[in-house]
Amino acid sequence: MSKNKFGFGPIETPDTPKRKREVGPMGAAVREAAGSLAESTESLVEQRRQNASDAKEWRRAQGEGRVLVEIALGDIQTDALPRDRLDLDAVAASDEMEELKTSIRERGQKEPIEVFAVAGGYQLKKGWRRLTALRQLYKETADDRFAHAVARVDDGAVNRIDLYIDMVEENVIREDLTFAEMAQVAIIAAREGGQAAADLVSRIYASLHKMKRSYIRSFVFLLDELDTALKFPKAVARNLGVEVARRLQGAPDLAPALRADLAEAETAEEQTAILRRFADGTAQTPRKPQAEKSVKYEFHVGSTKVTARKGECRILSEVDFSSVDRKRLQHAIEAFEAALNR
Repeated sequence: MSKNKFGFGPIETPDTPKRKREVGPMGAAVREAAGSLAESTESLVEQRRQNASDAKEWRRAQGEGRVLVEIALGDIQTDALPRDRLDLDAVAASDEMEELKTSIRERGQKEPIEVFAVAGGYQLKKGWRRLTALRQLYKETADDRFAHAVARVDDGAVNRIDLYIDMVEENVIREDLTFAEMAQVAIIAAREGGQAAADLVSRIYASLHKMKRSYIRSFVFLLDELDTALKFPKAVARNLGVEVARRLQGAPDLAPALRADLAEAETAEEQTAILRRFADGTAQTPRKPQAEKSVKYEFHVGSTKVTARKGECRILSEVDFSSVDRKRLQHAIEAFEAALNR
């Protein structure tokens, strides 16, 4: 160790430990409160951010119809579309309906119906069978479990053609509709939309094979052409209907006679027989107006024979009329006419 010029070495000072500053009770409380406040603020901000995100997602889901709600059965109407054209009364009393009711009774409504808001409630968009099953169950049991329907509400603008598409998709997939019924739906939709029914077939039945759509167009033509003369349209088989439509398109002048024949049919079987004869070309040709039956009678005046019919009075006599003076014969005919006109 070096010394200074006076021979003294550096003064050694003992190492003194650094003083530790202990946090007092008040400081500890303040620090803890500050930490809690920071954590609380961050948590609150995060919670608010999550709430805003959830609200935004919920509104989007609601707008897209992904939010399910319970709606009282009495608030749901089903008259927006002419569903009676599909003969749904028979469906409501079918074995399939009983099976659906059994499923809902045991397991509840697993698949929601779809509705859209109208003044005073909702209109059914999709799910007629489920709604009908719930109504029947509630009527039979008075159980509150069946007093409401789980529904998806469509808040968007409702297009009539889209409603027909939804109805058709549900019924075509789940029910064996006839081609006449499918054609009738297209005809009704076309009348409401001011469009040609044949053009709407591709849009309404887009999910079907193009060959089936071709059959439906044939039935659209058939129903339009025969109108009310076709009393049992659902009884017309696919192939028969297509054949009749094809022949009518090729010979439209045959339509009046066919309508007249169909008007006399009293059963579906008689109608089928008439259509079959027409399709095979064995039906009668267009009827010509029958001539009025000519009335004819004869009588004798002495040796003279008189034959009378419409526009003709024939006299056969032994007299040689060519030898009679012309003026005399003329006076005789004038007297004859005068006597007839009295």
